Formats: sequence, C-alpha cells, structure tokens
Amino acid sequence: MQFQSYWHDTAHPFADATQGPVEGHYDVAIIGAGFTGLAAARQLAKAGVKVVLLEAERVGWGASGRNGGHLNNGLAHSFLSAKSALGAERAIALYRAFDESIDTIETIVAEEGIDCNFRRAGKLKLASKPQHFDAIARNFEAVHREVDPETALLSADDLKSEVGSPFHGAMLSKKSAMMHMGRYVAGLAAAAVRYGAVIFEQAAVTAHRQGNGRHSLETGRGTITADHVLVATGAYTPSLFGYFRRRIISVGSFLLATRPLSDAEVAATMPGNRTCVTSMNIGNYFRLSPDNRLIFGGRARFSATSDQQSDAKSGDILRAGLAEIFPQLAGVEINYCWGGLVDMTKDRYPRAGYVDGVWYAMGYSGHGAQLSTHLGMIMADAIMGKVDRNPVKGLEWPAVPGHFGKPWFLPVVGLYYKTLDRFM
Repeated sequence: MQFQSYWHDTAHPFADATQGPVEGHYDVAIIGAGFTGLAAARQLAKAGVKVVLLEAERVGWGASGRNGGHLNNGLAHSFLSAKSALGAERAIALYRAFDESIDTIETIVAEEGIDCNFRRAGKLKLASKPQHFDAIARNFEAVHREVDPETALLSADDLKSEVGSPFHGAMLSKKSAMMHMGRYVAGLAAAAVRYGAVIFEQAAVTAHRQGNGRHSLETGRGTITADHVLVATGAYTPSLFGYFRRRIISVGSFLLATRPLSDAEVAATMPGNRTCVTSMNIGNYFRLSPDNRLIFGGRARFSATSDQQSDAKSGDILRAGLAEIFPQLAGVEINYCWGGLVDMTKDRYPRAGYVDGVWYAMGYSGHGAQLSTHLGMIMADAIMGKVDRNPVKGLEWPAVPGHFGKPWFLPVVGLYYKTLDRFM
C-alpha cells in the first residue's frame, strides 16, 4: 500500500515551473497553486495581466490533489438550512454558483484539452437511517421546486440498481460530475503558463509587507513585489496571515483506493457509477476511479494532522467503514491511503473578498473541488475591476473564539458528532 494520493501518483506532474530566483514586479501575486490560485492566474494571464503564482510545495500539492474526486453541485448544508441562515436570495445565488462551477470546469477542460476523465455522473446523497430519508425528502422538495429541477428522489428499491449496499433512499443531483483531480490540476497549471503566468514551486512565502501601494512577498528563493495579492491557501495558510488562520479550521480528510475492481465487483458495488455521500455527520463518500478502483473517504478521525502515521491510523478506520458498507469488498487489497487538510469555516460556508489589503478565496468546507476554480476566476475578475459576481460578498466572517491556527477543540467536536450519529 502506498501512502500517497492516487491523484498524484497517476498523473504526469506539472513540469513548467519557472526556475531560478524569485524576483521582479507583477500586477498580481497569487499565493497557493491549487484550483483557486491556478484558475485565477489563468483568468488574469488571458487578460494580459502580469501575474506570478507562489507555491510552497508543488502544483496541486494541497487539498486540490488530496480530495475524493467529486464535483458535486448543491450546498454543504441542506438548502432549507441555507435559506434560514442566509436568506432565500443568497442561498439561491450560492446554490447556483455551485451549478455554474461545474459548467466552468467543463468549459475549461474542453477549451484547454485537459485529459482528466471529466464526466457528468450525478451525485447520490444516501440516507443511512430511515429518519434521514425524511429530512432528505423535505430538502429535495424545496430544491426541486425553487432552484434545481434536475434532481430526483430515489427510493430504497431504486437504489438497488445504483449502489450495492442497502440505504433508505437518496436524493439524486443530476448536474454533479467527477474527474481525475491530478490530471486536471496539472492541465490547469499548464494552461495558465501558456497564457503568460509565472509559477514558482518550492517558494513558500515567509514574509509579507505592504507600503506605498505595493506588496512585498519574501520567499527562501527571493522576493517579488506586486500591486495586488490573492491568498488562495485554504487549510495550508501560513501563520503570517493571522486573519485567515483565526477563521479557518483545518480538518483532516482521509481516503483509500482499492486495487482495480473486476467488472463483476463493479456491478455488485457501484453499478450506477455516480459520486456518493452518506447522510451521517461523520459519514463517508465514495466513487469509482477511471481505472475502476473504489475511492472511499471520510473524516475518519478529527485531526488537523495529515502524515503517514496519521493517514495509516485513519486508513484502518476507513477500511472498517468500507467493509461495513460493502461487505463484499471486506478483504479487497488497498493500493493507496492518503489524507489532506480541508479548510472549514465555523458555519461551513465559503468566504471570498478583500480584507487587510489582500484578496482571498477559501473556506470551502469540503466542497472546494467544484467551487474553487469558479471562485478563483470570479476573484480574478474582481481584481481587474470587472463586475463582482462573488456569491458570498459581504457575508460576515467572525473569528472562531479561542482559535489561533491550531484547532485544539477538534476531538471535542468529533465526540459531539459521533454522539449525534449514534442517537439521530
């Protein structure tokens, strides 16, 4: 078993990073070479803006290369909850932003010729308990009526042709998609460079200063200046950006990938070949890879650490969860085990805008694979003074009390959700 991301291992890495010292002046500097930063860089460079992207590790190293490969429309919350918290107008705008984000990715893949197995698969929100189906049905009625008619409510019998495990019904979101994340992020980076963006890897930002209308960003390889800065680092935000560190909760998300399944195993496990997520608070998500591996993930442990030791512990928990949901795969060989950090906000709504002299987009709360490309482009347009289409513009973002970067409270949160799952 390899302790590395399946997406990283099965994609050709980006090979066009700029070598030599980090130096020069740019119109815009972007920190973080994930989906958000790369999409913004591509958008800016296409418009003739001189843009540089600084990445602490390598392109796609963070959450953009360590996720489950889902491109799901819909919100992290129920639509009913979003309406209550945000108001109907913003809830609908945010829901539609997720729809548009998948359209945006599909367009980029076609325009840039990125071979990343993009496919409109549809997503199943699976009811793990009978009472969960009642809540899913209520949410479906509101979504279907008010914002997304391309949805359906499936019974337990309907699911027999979709998933080889008993669930109590599901909501099907037909616009949702899937793709190979490693190939997409490398293709997006290559496209940005073709349009003129400069990308430095292994260039962690260690100091940021503002003065005389300019920003100075220092790295171990040199210093650049820029008129504007976009912070697109999510859960991997460095400590020098304290405003975001007090508002982003980094939570580990962990995954397994099996060996390639036989046709018979696929038919018995995932005949519908969609993206799936269960309704538990500490639930699981799964899909088939392009080579028919089952990619199975979940929170597993409430930890802010992702390294081989932490991933291995979480992998053992995930293996047990996989066997519980799919007993027919209880002894299947696991080829990959990996983890990554998810940038959660307290209310699980994303944030983007301008604060303390810098632009930002982050806080995707486990739904960044789909929204980040789109929001990165929206922020690029805002930097250029175009019409501001930011769906979360002006949304209040208070700091998490007692939180300064290390989420010491995660075990308590995990215990709370485990208790909810046991009794509800």
